[in-house]
Amino acid sequence: MKDQLTDALYGLGWATVKKLPEPVANGLGRRIADQVWKRRGTSVLRLESNLARVVPDAAPARLAELSRAGMRSYMRYWMESFRLPAWSRDRMRNGFVPEDVHHLNDALASGRGVVAALPHMGNYDLAGAWVTTKLDIAFTTVAERLKPETLFDRFVAYREGLGMEVLPHTGGAAFGILARRLRAGGLVCLVADRDLSASGVEVKFFGETARMPAGPAMLAQQTGAVLLPVTLWYDETPVMKGRVHAPIEVPETGDRASRTSSMTQAMADAFATGIADHPEDWHMLQRLWLADLEERRP
Repeated sequence: MKDQLTDALYGLGWATVKKLPEPVANGLGRRIADQVWKRRGTSVLRLESNLARVVPDAAPARLAELSRAGMRSYMRYWMESFRLPAWSRDRMRNGFVPEDVHHLNDALASGRGVVAALPHMGNYDLAGAWVTTKLDIAFTTVAERLKPETLFDRFVAYREGLGMEVLPHTGGAAFGILARRLRAGGLVCLVADRDLSASGVEVKFFGETARMPAGPAMLAQQTGAVLLPVTLWYDETPVMKGRVHAPIEVPETGDRASRTSSMTQAMADAFATGIADHPEDWHMLQRLWLADLEERRP
């Protein structure tokens, strides 16, 4: 019953919110965010705890202010996502303005393939829609399998409708397809700031140990693709901003494990730069640092 209700609520969002006038949808998102924030539930408290690592000198009042802004940013992501299927191609082209996009253009022109790695910031679906409309480039991504299956199917259909190829996250099968796309000179986009699996790579992130996916670094090594971190944020305008960071090179020495570790740490450092500049747009409402995971185990 819970799974069916969840699926129905997401279906209602895509069916109803996209029909609302934009100011009404934006206002609704802010009201929902503020109500959730005032209730001080588990997700809000976890967001505040995560932000305390990002802004270690922040007083409690500042952390509360950041978490409220963070919930508004997170709800803006959902309101935009529900409305994106109704946006015109021009709106998608003009809804995202990235900095240093020459890194992406140069990498694509090289024909080597590109792995774009992103944290949970801003609206990566909007950034993807910009790629398919502004750059006119199809790309491949991976989606975590959700329950119920009908909800996963909704997300796949939504993203495919924006021009993305979506693979289910099912072990090594997805990795092989991604590698083939990259060897053909294609673009792969992966959300890569949280990995709790045994294959995750330990990194130092804001001074503490966390675990991030090895996939982006391993794909770059195995296929010769360019690895580009990308960070996203909102500002006061309706336009989302972003930055394409400099390429992460494959180290010339060391075994595969050490090269993967070095590249993943460089990716984490790029993420940290973007998150520190725009902490309110980092939507990390789950445990991330290993110290928090150890607290939960007992």
